[in-house]
Amino acid sequence: MTATKGKIGVLIEEHFDATEYKWFNEYFPAHGYEVEYLSHLWGQPQLTFGSNPENDVIEYHAVVTTEVNDVSPSDYKGIIAIGAYAMDRLRYQVKVKKGGKNTAPGVEFLRKAMATEGVKLGTICHSLWLFCADPDLLKGRKVTCAHNIVCDVENAGADVVIENDETVDLVIDGNLITGKHPGMIEEFVQVFVAQLDAA
Repeated sequence: MTATKGKIGVLIEEHFDATEYKWFNEYFPAHGYEVEYLSHLWGQPQLTFGSNPENDVIEYHAVVTTEVNDVSPSDYKGIIAIGAYAMDRLRYQVKVKKGGKNTAPGVEFLRKAMATEGVKLGTICHSLWLFCADPDLLKGRKVTCAHNIVCDVENAGADVVIENDETVDLVIDGNLITGKHPGMIEEFVQVFVAQLDAA
């Protein structure tokens, strides 16, 4: 087996962005990084998630065998939350307590990842929704995102970078790299790899 520079863990659920999925699977391995998809598997050995439908067709399916509860953020050089509605699903918690912290496994993993030195984190488009589940994760951080969720991200305490009445394409704030939407996926993956290589 060819040695790699390390692994990139991608958090995923149903209704993920197909463009990002395609680019992650092609670009990262071509630049020396193994891609491993992570999710909460609800006690199953594996689950299959579909991409957002295009013209009523689900083009991509991801078979996930890695339970997010069973891995550590330090196992990865980088962690990315895939875009579209997948991250809203991943923040679902079975039981809620008034005023309590979100206990969804994906959110718990993200808390650990944000506190793990040396791990780069990436989001595109709607995937900052997962971070919004705990405002402590975004407070004071400079980010960009899809226009649809600017209000959610700002309410979670982030500083959304806006120029000429639009969110900017890409923002790097320390270990957090955020992209506006899949239209700038090429720039995102290039910058993400450059950040990993420089670490």
